[in-house]
Amino acid sequence: MKALVKASPGLGNVEVREVPEPVCQPDGVKIEVAYTGICGTDLHIYHDTFKNYPPVIMGHEFSGVVAEVGAEVTSCQVGDRVTILPSTAITCGTCSYCRVGHYMFCPDRRGMGHGVNGSFTRFVHVREDMVYKIPAEVSLEEAALSEPLACAVQAIEELTTIRVGDTVLLSGPGPIGLMCLSLLVMKGCKVIVAGTDADVLRLDLARKLGADLVVNVSVEDLEAILHKQTGGSGVDVAVECAGVGLSISSCLKALKKRGTYIQVGIVGKEITLDFDTILYKQLAVFGSLAHSMQTWDRVMNILKQGKINLSSIITDIMPLHKWEEAFQKCERKTAGKVLIHYGE
Repeated sequence: MKALVKASPGLGNVEVREVPEPVCQPDGVKIEVAYTGICGTDLHIYHDTFKNYPPVIMGHEFSGVVAEVGAEVTSCQVGDRVTILPSTAITCGTCSYCRVGHYMFCPDRRGMGHGVNGSFTRFVHVREDMVYKIPAEVSLEEAALSEPLACAVQAIEELTTIRVGDTVLLSGPGPIGLMCLSLLVMKGCKVIVAGTDADVLRLDLARKLGADLVVNVSVEDLEAILHKQTGGSGVDVAVECAGVGLSISSCLKALKKRGTYIQVGIVGKEITLDFDTILYKQLAVFGSLAHSMQTWDRVMNILKQGKINLSSIITDIMPLHKWEEAFQKCERKTAGKVLIHYGE
């Protein structure tokens, strides 16, 4: 079968190559991949600004159909429509973080798509506990967004308290930013979404998803707009999803005294900030790294209840052999969520 592989360290070094089809083990599940979303992490792996272990098949946000189960597997069967918790591919299971469900911080952790083989291919093999059945009313396309939705849920629902009536600045209307927006809108917050000239399509998506105001910072004065919208006091919460130094600085500056800052975007390099802003405003600062077991359980409930519109975020579905074009769409921000499928 073919697979998109990070072949060696360094910038690029990504190619489609033939790889062996995985063999189902007694305690494992073999899944035929339906769709895999391109994540910002995939772009970082391409640029070698996110730790990876080549040669490795990329891709981790995916859905599929169970093709084979091992003799010891009891929780799923052939034909089940599923999504996968990809970040627990390797964990020790015994450290203090694993024991409380915060597997992201396990010192031995490796996730699919960077640490072990991922889903930009036809078949994957995973442990039984990584497999989650999806409700009948949830499409396989939507289910492929389960993992990025979990990232948004942790950031918005679990790190701190965001209340109805809060004014929130969300900077970076990429796919996870748009999911964060959807959650904030459901909570009853006033949400101001900021992006640049490159985000025109995504800012339009944000408007359709319920943003109270969208601001193109390339041509509009964000500071003046926020001053008017908040009466000069600043926003209650800033959610940074772009992973860009200027965006981070703008978010910190936009916050009211004793406001809350949540970092979701990966920067991938050192940046310079006026760190005293945090001190003088006495800000609460949170970093949101992926998700936990608690988050994943919450996401499954959200999918069952149909509380969030994921399909409108998906703008492109492309075959594996067009991966370069698909990656470029994401790099240039000319798409919302881009899904890859194995077929022609």
